[in-house]
Amino acid sequence: MIAAEVADAVTQIRERTALVPRVGMVLGSGLGAVAGAVRDAVSFAYAELPGFPLGSVAGHARMLHLGTLAGVPVAVLEGRAHVYEGVEPAALKVPIRTLRALGAESLLLTNAAGSLAADVPPGRLMALTDHINLTAANPLIGPNDDTIGPRFVPMGAAYDPELRAGLHAAARAEGIPLADGVYLAVTGPAFETPAEIRAFRVLGADAVGMSTVPEAIVAVHCGLRVAAISCITNLAEGMSGVLLSHEGTLAAAAAGGHDLARLISRFLEDLPA
Repeated sequence: MIAAEVADAVTQIRERTALVPRVGMVLGSGLGAVAGAVRDAVSFAYAELPGFPLGSVAGHARMLHLGTLAGVPVAVLEGRAHVYEGVEPAALKVPIRTLRALGAESLLLTNAAGSLAADVPPGRLMALTDHINLTAANPLIGPNDDTIGPRFVPMGAAYDPELRAGLHAAARAEGIPLADGVYLAVTGPAFETPAEIRAFRVLGADAVGMSTVPEAIVAVHCGLRVAAISCITNLAEGMSGVLLSHEGTLAAAAAGGHDLARLISRFLEDLPA
């Protein structure tokens, strides 16, 4: 079923564009500014593409754009679906595997996240070094397609060190502070409690959010190199007096998205051939 949906999606895309993306991207809540910079874009609504989960959260445009960014052919997923919306984890395989089937070699994931590190405040960016999956969900549960990837997937280097080094080089060149950190994924949609945040800090988390990890798992399974950036939108619950809200997340992400767009453009511009 998943393989058929991916094949059908690729067929529909190829009817309108022959572009072979080198890099795929997923843009998180409020981070759509990058999509606007894609040149000569051919765009598809997720509703047009077989098997693409639609989602319903504000701040997610639910569009696939194929074009060039900083001279590099890219496929950009503007918006994502989340497990907390009732989307089956396995459905998250379709968009990522479609990017791979279109020819992408690497995947750059972005998200809006809360910071557990007081020295990485709202407005900053964080490159992910690793993750902790507390969603109790894994998109690879169920029968494995051995033509796509192995039954048991090694995740020891899920976030590619060379790609992360490229992100840091781009950040230095643009004068953008870029922290490193471990991302902890929860299901949501409720924000975390102060006690949960204290526990997550003990576990070694530096940022917390409700996405990204399922996509990273799918990407590693199908052979994509992965890098990921969190746009920090707030200090986690219990670390400030600010009342958390999705509206606040979108506003903060939009502000930090300008640095993110510059960072991604420079990263792609300097990507080794």
